[in-house]
Amino acid sequence: MTALAPLVRTGDAIVETAKARYTTKSYDASRRIPEADLQAVRDLLRFSPSSTNAQPWHFILAGTPEGKERVAKSTAGGFGFNRSKVIDASHVVVFAARTSIEEDYLQHILDVEDADGRFVADPAALREQMHGARSMFVNMHKEAGDLDAWSQAQTYLNIGQFMLGVAALGIDATPMEGVDLDLLDEEFGLHEKGFRALVVVSLGYRAEDDFNAALPKSRLPETEVITEI
Repeated sequence: MTALAPLVRTGDAIVETAKARYTTKSYDASRRIPEADLQAVRDLLRFSPSSTNAQPWHFILAGTPEGKERVAKSTAGGFGFNRSKVIDASHVVVFAARTSIEEDYLQHILDVEDADGRFVADPAALREQMHGARSMFVNMHKEAGDLDAWSQAQTYLNIGQFMLGVAALGIDATPMEGVDLDLLDEEFGLHEKGFRALVVVSLGYRAEDDFNAALPKSRLPETEVITEI
């Protein structure tokens, strides 16, 4: 059984990609993602939408045996069933969410947006307007005490788009919460950097004997999950 064939990016192709992709259970350890597609993987991570363009995330992309082994430490103990999905994959991504959003980070985002030409007609006024809007949402969640949850929600938005994007490239993937997140935080010093690990996503190409590839996709019926008014 072969990996997903890359699809032309049309509306119909996106839907077909969503229907065809699945969670890979076994990887072909001999296959590597080519550099051209690997750059697309990096782009998918960066170009995900986020509320107010806050981008409250960080990613660890492990592609060397040493790097994957460091991530695989998180599968020790009760999560040993996920070790091969890390070690045999071509690459593995650790998704981490920002645990705090302070003024220096908000100003950093503004500086990047400014350098990228986002504030054209009236740079000073538009910059201040953007800062006010973003700060309003950040402060709202700080006051509500759920900034962590908000950052994590933005990171999960990224994961969703990422999963569809890599599938369109013909790359198989496995999202995993079945890892020791505290161990990942410690291994990569994430807490000290202001982040918390959320999910590990393996990337590569399915093995010929991956049982999940042959199973039909199952979802709740449309009439149960969609209300049209």
